[in-house]
Amino acid sequence: MLSSVHRPLRAVMIVWLLQLWFSENGDKGWFRSIFVHKVDARKDAHSNLLSKKETSNLYKIQFHNVKPECLDAYNDLAEVQSQLHQDQDYPCELIGSWNTWYGEQDQAVHLWRYRGGYPALTECLSKLRKNKEYIEFRKERSKMLISRRNQLLLEFSFWNEPFPRPGPNIYEMRTYHLKPGTMLEWGNHWARAIKYRQENSEAVGGFFSQIGDLYVVHHLWAYESLQSREDTRNSAWLKEGWDTNVYYTGRRAAHYSHPRTQVQT
Repeated sequence: MLSSVHRPLRAVMIVWLLQLWFSENGDKGWFRSIFVHKVDARKDAHSNLLSKKETSNLYKIQFHNVKPECLDAYNDLAEVQSQLHQDQDYPCELIGSWNTWYGEQDQAVHLWRYRGGYPALTECLSKLRKNKEYIEFRKERSKMLISRRNQLLLEFSFWNEPFPRPGPNIYEMRTYHLKPGTMLEWGNHWARAIKYRQENSEAVGGFFSQIGDLYVVHHLWAYESLQSREDTRNSAWLKEGWDTNVYYTGRRAAHYSHPRTQVQT
């Protein structure tokens, strides 16, 4: 589902949506030191502190709840949009598309990347509004949907940019809803913890919301199989320091939503 030359990689995705609230306390001193310049968190936006400085990528994630009887037709129709964005004139790439497998059924998830940030997004939307093929696509798609929502995201500086990988793979996305004011603490712990989850190159990408639902974090992982997922996660627990990260990021968890498993479209 990850794309190399504008080609989505088809894979299975497991999505666990976790509702987490965390305290505002944390060692911000170490976290600030990982950046080139020291920043007063009260005077600089989280997007400037947490996102990559060397890129201006903007991501959009879409959640579409599809009428059960329309799912196959929806997936076929989605190919039209994917092909449209292979045109170099549209500054947008499809990173991945999935269908819900377990949990919240008949749901499609799409992840897009805009190289060039908000100007690229604006340019792309402006061109799409004038594209007759896209207008017809949206009209047909609307007949198949129950509801839809989206978010604009930035990527964490300490995560890799999503890159193509051989498949098929299992993909797992964990979504966390943080208490306002705790995003820096989250980044503090995960900037150190990510090294424990690189053994099998399972860390695909880490994102935080900018527009849409706020204080939301998405972590995307890839595994060769469900068994590989279990083995990799168990291996992380054997590494000194991983348990500490889990403790600090999950000690104040108030609610976990039902897990959702997704399969390729």
